[in-house]
Amino acid sequence: MKVIPLDAVEKKKVNLEGAAGAWKQLPLGKEDGVPVYSYRVFTVEPNGHTPYHSHPYEHMNFVIEGEGVLVNEAGEESPLKTGDFALVSPGEKHQYRNSSADKDFKMICGVPKEFE
Repeated sequence: MKVIPLDAVEKKKVNLEGAAGAWKQLPLGKEDGVPVYSYRVFTVEPNGHTPYHSHPYEHMNFVIEGEGVLVNEAGEESPLKTGDFALVSPGEKHQYRNSSADKDFKMICGVPKEFE
């Protein structure tokens, strides 16, 4: 069993091309012996965003705080707010953007442990 407060988990800047003001934490992952999914937490600063990308695995998201949008391949934006869930299927191009000018957008991202 493991219990850890999020503020005790190292926060690393997302250094991928196309990312701006995005940070990643890994509170539960392979090193913790997770059987299937790793949980990552992404914090996106005001007006920041993740890279516009796709990958061969699904990920499931839960918005912890703030407001943002999930952008799909057609450029359509789905609004997100605290308490919302989102599913991105394998191969879907997507990007998360913080739509606030003054508050962080924070979400949990569950992915298969092989892709943490």
